[in-house]
Amino acid sequence: MKFSPTLAALCISGLVASSLPAFAYNGESLAKDAKISLAQAQTIALSAQPGTIVDTELEHEKGGSSLRYSFDVKTSANIVHEVGIDAQSGAVLENSIDSGND
Repeated sequence: MKFSPTLAALCISGLVASSLPAFAYNGESLAKDAKISLAQAQTIALSAQPGTIVDTELEHEKGGSSLRYSFDVKTSANIVHEVGIDAQSGAVLENSIDSGND
């Protein structure tokens, strides 16, 4: 995966910036509809599930406002959790072990 310069510009928080590996962010076209920024959503996701973000998306999905950031967060025990953050309210919509069946 490659690192997105747009993502780098959005990573203001030292905590967020230090825990991000390189990955592609595919939500630029939807970002204009989000009230919560990518950096804010990352901070919320890492508060709900500490670890390292290994993948992220901004997508339309059922639940909440239907616009959600979806993060794969790898824990220190090498377990990947899917953490969904509502892009309008910042609410945590999901925090579950990723089964890899998506």
